[in-house]
Amino acid sequence: VQLQASGGGLVQAGGSLRLSCAASGRTFSTFAMGWYRQAPGQEREFVAGISQSRGWIYYVDSVKGRFTISRDNAKNTVYLQMNSLKPEDTAVYYCAAGSNYKGPFHYWGQGTLVTVSS
Repeated sequence: VQLQASGGGLVQAGGSLRLSCAASGRTFSTFAMGWYRQAPGQEREFVAGISQSRGWIYYVDSVKGRFTISRDNAKNTVYLQMNSLKPEDTAVYYCAAGSNYKGPFHYWGQGTLVTVSS
């Protein structure tokens, strides 16, 4: 599966962005999907994951209540709705596909940069 992330940009603190990740192929529904982020000088962090049937969802504590992961299997797309953004959310965000919603993930898209200004 090939993944293409989009939707990043510059936003002020408190604002919102929605990231999208479009997958190629007809097997999207068989993959669990996840979003990671990597801030400058920091390790990559697992942000959110969603199971194949949307029944299981994971969020890292720092984004709970602010971010929402969702997927549309008919459109082969996974989303990350990000609200109440903070400067510390600034990072390159990556989508990934795997067998379990908590990982490991085996397929990765290119990143999309999210910059939150204070």
